[in-house]
Amino acid sequence: MSLLGSGALAMWWNMASEMRSDFEDWHSHEHFPERMRIPGFLRGSRWSSATGGEGIFVMYELEDYSVLSSSHYLARLNEPTPWSTRMMPHHRNMVRSQSHVLESFGGGVAGHALTVRLSPESGREADLRASLRSLMQSLAVRPGMTGAHLLRHQTPAIAQTTEQKIRGQADQTADWVLVACGYDRLALAALSKEELGLVALKRLGADDRQISDLYGLSCSALPADAR
Repeated sequence: MSLLGSGALAMWWNMASEMRSDFEDWHSHEHFPERMRIPGFLRGSRWSSATGGEGIFVMYELEDYSVLSSSHYLARLNEPTPWSTRMMPHHRNMVRSQSHVLESFGGGVAGHALTVRLSPESGREADLRASLRSLMQSLAVRPGMTGAHLLRHQTPAIAQTTEQKIRGQADQTADWVLVACGYDRLALAALSKEELGLVALKRLGADDRQISDLYGLSCSALPADAR
């Protein structure tokens, strides 16, 4: 697989503009290094809305899905630092998808990322995955693009964490997640309206509960960066 492991954590939330500077400082200089020191965390990437909105997208690439319920990771979720404790209430409309990597082609980090949150129609899971696999293989080598990855959420059997309690509202989830990466924002924008648009995805086997967003890369980190 082209992502660095067989597990992933994909997250979306809104961060108010008056908190953006403090958030980016915290997330880049404390939170990413903290996460990258957890065994099994292989890479973290943060993107911001490409349309000037409050949206944030973060993806952690994990050695495997079991990292999401490991004692090392749960310790961090349940013992947030003072700075983390101060920032968590400002993570609004949180969506967290603890995922298995179903398909991955090409690079996992680029200047821009298109995320599509979707679900298969009942009984069409195999059709949708096969169709997306074929499309994603072509996307990874298309001009303007660098990679495409498909994730599927599974809720781990863990108790609500301290970080979740601080945020003050239940996290939402995305069932399937398609992440397309590229160096040409306009190519990704066109993709979101055409081959990964609502009509096209329904034809491939997705239902009509789809959310697409376009982001620009803000920061990326590896475990070596946290040493």
